[in-house]
Amino acid sequence: MNFDRSLSVAPMMDVTDRHCRFFLRQITRRTLLYTEMITTGALIHGDVDRHLRFDLSEHPVALQLGGSEPDDLARCARIAERYGYDEINLNIGCPSERVQRGAFGACLMTEPPLVASCVKAMRDATPLPVSVKHRIGIDRIEDYDFMRRFVEIVARADCRTFIVHARNAILKGLSPKQNREIPPLRYDLVQRLKDEHPQLQIIINGGIRSWAEIDAQLACVDGVMIGRAADNDPWMLAEADQRVFGDATPAPTRAAVIGAMVRYAEAEVTAGTPLRHIVRHMHGLYRGCRVARRWRQMLADPEALRTNDAGMLMRVLEAIEHPEFVGLDADRATA
Repeated sequence: MNFDRSLSVAPMMDVTDRHCRFFLRQITRRTLLYTEMITTGALIHGDVDRHLRFDLSEHPVALQLGGSEPDDLARCARIAERYGYDEINLNIGCPSERVQRGAFGACLMTEPPLVASCVKAMRDATPLPVSVKHRIGIDRIEDYDFMRRFVEIVARADCRTFIVHARNAILKGLSPKQNREIPPLRYDLVQRLKDEHPQLQIIINGGIRSWAEIDAQLACVDGVMIGRAADNDPWMLAEADQRVFGDATPAPTRAAVIGAMVRYAEAEVTAGTPLRHIVRHMHGLYRGCRVARRWRQMLADPEALRTNDAGMLMRVLEAIEHPEFVGLDADRATA
């Protein structure tokens, strides 16, 4: 598949649904986008179309799967191919207790032969590339050789791309949110993995929030995956196409993004989607600008949202572009 993994937006539960991805795609054409983690059980026993349908403009887009049964993962990989995804990613990084009860996620780092079997089953089932997202270790296992052995065994199943969250996963005692913040970041271990395995594509993830940090990491590894930074400040991605991918096409304006979202929301509301499910992803669009708070407040107005009228987005745009609020980009301070 012909797409570039130099920059991607991480799979984030309750964040990177199809509405979020469509919104982000209006800001960046080239950044690789990932779905939320979807379990094999949800696809095999649930509403496949609800979980997997997406707008064609979202390409390149990757599906992240959670599971540990090779046959189930192979079946889901074939479904993903039918839906037109560009990549399948296997989650070996989630530390939540719910995921552990399903015997997948970060706990599978202790079973690299099983992970290799899962990857092989998916590779045999579909020509789509299969990547693995994992941590540098789990609990008190902080030995680089633990991660190196995991990667080398899984790579034998023809997995060429590893996305490494540069923190240990603490399986007991920390919430998923705390697992994104408390275990120390060890970028040096990810960079060492790349140095020792130049034939593999190594993508780094974890705590990367600024363009200076992205640029520094791209000098050492093959790609950077950002997560909460893109959720909190989606407009940072307006620089991505030119800065990372060398695309000379001018970046969009916020007004153009909002216009595209109005058209999208009109169609979605007609199909039965509550407007609030769409606009909740747009709250950070003006982060760091003088009008950021007013933008968020107006988007969150319960009375306006109850009307389910996508035109509210244009009314909010017109309100914040009143002459009283000139100088939208004066400062990118925390709003």
